[in-house]
Amino acid sequence: MKAAVVTFPGSNCDRDLALGFELAGFQVTRVWHKDTALPAGTDVVGVPGGFSFGDYLRCGAIAAQSPIARAIVAHAARGGYVLGVCNGFQVLTEMRLLPGALMRNLQLKFLCKVVGLTICADSAFTANHTRGARIALPIAHHDGNYTIDVDGLARLQGEGLVAFRYTENPNGSMDDIAGVLSDNRRVLGLMPHPERAVEAAQGGTDGAALFAGLMGGMALA
Repeated sequence: MKAAVVTFPGSNCDRDLALGFELAGFQVTRVWHKDTALPAGTDVVGVPGGFSFGDYLRCGAIAAQSPIARAIVAHAARGGYVLGVCNGFQVLTEMRLLPGALMRNLQLKFLCKVVGLTICADSAFTANHTRGARIALPIAHHDGNYTIDVDGLARLQGEGLVAFRYTENPNGSMDDIAGVLSDNRRVLGLMPHPERAVEAAQGGTDGAALFAGLMGGMALA
């Protein structure tokens, strides 16, 4: 399986995201935001955390207009997989690949800690978990308060597209949402960082299961 990890000016988790994919067995290619095409044969695109373009204007808004953005949108339209983490989640909402928006944390403070999550949906990304299982991943964000209109929230809930919920909501997100899936369940955005929990030296390995599950889940899709 081939993964492409995008780097924007201000990305600071791109190397970590590439390593998460590599440890799960993916062949990883790094992609610059000014590239206009993804590498041939790309199966999954990783959009990393950080502060793309300094979070100027609105988190993820400028990155969503980068040359590579059109290729990512086209990849998703073909049924390709996309994983957006933290700032990457913000970018995917700005690309309209995922519904909703990430607003300023309720406490108006940057949060950096490990949080508990509940697995809430079946997908290739959660192939190594059963619904209801609990994991722990780090968060590091200032704008992670997931917000969506009432009808949109009802659709996410009704169609089982809420991928992860916080066990203790750290940022005010509606319905405790920590991650959501696209309609075809092949695009995932989540605020917690699985790439920061892939080796024991990082304090936990729950993130490694997500990458390994994705490898297996994609193979079976």
